[in-house]
Amino acid sequence: MSIRNLLLAKFLICFIYLYSSGAHASALASELADPIRQYRGYVLENLQGLVTSTDAFTAAVKAGRIEDAKRLYAPSRAWYERIEPIADLFSDLDAAIDSRADDHEGAEKDPDFGGFHRIEYALWIERDTRNIEQVADRLLEDVQELQKRVEDIALPPEKIVGGAAVLMEEVAATKISGEENRYSHTDLWDIQANCEGAYKIVELLRPLIISKNKAVSDRINRNFISVFAVLNTYRTPGKEFQSYTNLQTSDRKALAGRVNTLAEDLSTLPGTLSVK
Repeated sequence: MSIRNLLLAKFLICFIYLYSSGAHASALASELADPIRQYRGYVLENLQGLVTSTDAFTAAVKAGRIEDAKRLYAPSRAWYERIEPIADLFSDLDAAIDSRADDHEGAEKDPDFGGFHRIEYALWIERDTRNIEQVADRLLEDVQELQKRVEDIALPPEKIVGGAAVLMEEVAATKISGEENRYSHTDLWDIQANCEGAYKIVELLRPLIISKNKAVSDRINRNFISVFAVLNTYRTPGKEFQSYTNLQTSDRKALAGRVNTLAEDLSTLPGTLSVK
């Protein structure tokens, strides 16, 4: 083959590859368009819930109604926990809203320690809200700012598809140990919300997942059923969650096993759907 023909053959191979890649990307974008649109609606709905519930929560804090504030704490956080992968897009707000004492040099006494967990510390440990009115005001401002920012951006497909695994990995990394809500022990609320957020992503993507690999879809669905079933055993007659301190080490290990299995399956979704 002459050099000219060899170069022409290479050009044609590259052209076919680029054309097929572009066609695949276009088809994938079309398939993801509706799930992304629906997920955006889900995120905005949860953000509105977050703003509304945080408004009521911080009002109770500022009024010194400690028992009311305690009751509102976990349900308020649930709105945030369901959409945490999207909140993570704004690291400054995520740190302000959801950082823990460990993230600050001065721990609980650090003046930069704010957000939900600083208020949690005041409610359950200090049992005094007189010195955190500004923290409460700042928390409400930050969740309102988060809502505004999300309204103004397009959600990255890879963040959504990968977000299901991220949520379950978050459960495995910080929720099972009980370190997230170490003062209130309301960790089961967070775990449930993380699972709900991950499930919503899978629910919206399910037709596409089935078309690519039905076995993966079936396995993920079975594992979600298993995790939710375990969580339901820790509900009170009023359908709220028990204190996380009620769980024995064996309970936590059993829950961790199911969560890790689910997280591993969810981590395959970007590859299954060819979303990088």
